[in-house]
Amino acid sequence: MTVTDEIYDITIIGGGPVGMFAGFYAGLRTARTQLIESLSELGGQVQALYPEKVILDIAGFPAIKGSDLIAQQTEQFNDFPIDVFKNETVTDIVREADGFQVTTNRRTTRTKKILLAIGNGAFTPRKLAVEGIDHLEGQSLFYNAAHLDHFRNRDVLIAGGGDAAIDQALMLEPVAHQVTIVHRRDSFRALEYMVQKLEDSSVNIKTPFLVHDIQEQLDGKLDIALKRVKTDDDIEHVQVDDILVSYGFVSDNKAVSGWHVDFEEDHRMIKVNSFMQTSEPGIYAIGDGVLYPGKQQLIATGYGEGPTAINAMMQEIYPDRRGPVHSTSLKLK
Repeated sequence: MTVTDEIYDITIIGGGPVGMFAGFYAGLRTARTQLIESLSELGGQVQALYPEKVILDIAGFPAIKGSDLIAQQTEQFNDFPIDVFKNETVTDIVREADGFQVTTNRRTTRTKKILLAIGNGAFTPRKLAVEGIDHLEGQSLFYNAAHLDHFRNRDVLIAGGGDAAIDQALMLEPVAHQVTIVHRRDSFRALEYMVQKLEDSSVNIKTPFLVHDIQEQLDGKLDIALKRVKTDDDIEHVQVDDILVSYGFVSDNKAVSGWHVDFEEDHRMIKVNSFMQTSEPGIYAIGDGVLYPGKQQLIATGYGEGPTAINAMMQEIYPDRRGPVHSTSLKLK
């Protein structure tokens, strides 16, 4: 394992859109920065799972595909000499007299401050609780719609009732032959605007139903038995080519629990103060994995948290420096 003597000002752990923007802003502050990402590419869940999803809550963009957002952030990010390390997992953080020692599966480096932008950790989808369907995964059972072409001119059933389920239903509507969405409640847990768009679309809505059973047919289609909630024998059958399950993700921050630092948590979220500092001095956190009063889990929210954390860190590292000026006065080199 490589051990370097170089000391970074800031180490950002996590290369999703929020971590990338924090890196960009650290570049504006001329901080010596490294960014460590466990996946093979930057972009987090947006790039890995939802590259075709249209994102509506980014200021200045009426609508932008996930992959396009990450491409533009990458271009913005590349304006600065930030050291980026992909396919690296942080295995430990140890406090030192003047900062921290950060160890990954490949290297050990030193840093003055740490910014966690790890979201909810590893994103494992919540599986559909139906027996005997594991062999269908990747063929006709999916947990994201990353590859839209697979669903072209096919009949698709989406199971779920949150924002992601509705987003994917609307994303597939112009591509698939027919889209059906099934939710266990009468009302959806999503933005009102998106629910209205769903109701105005050609998507077939079936509520309140649960996926009860799935049987493969000789013609390759799936016969899906839908059970009406709070009944014993009210079953309906739908024949489709594919089923897309959108039940959310199971949070897994096991790596964090193994580090030699201890964060105060609430509901498995890292608690931070108004400067985005955790209960561990010198370690800050932003994005979906943090909790504070009024926190909203939006990319746009994380974009604002990044500069707050970076400025707080820079004030501690370089107390004699002049503070940041208004963003309109900042210039790229």
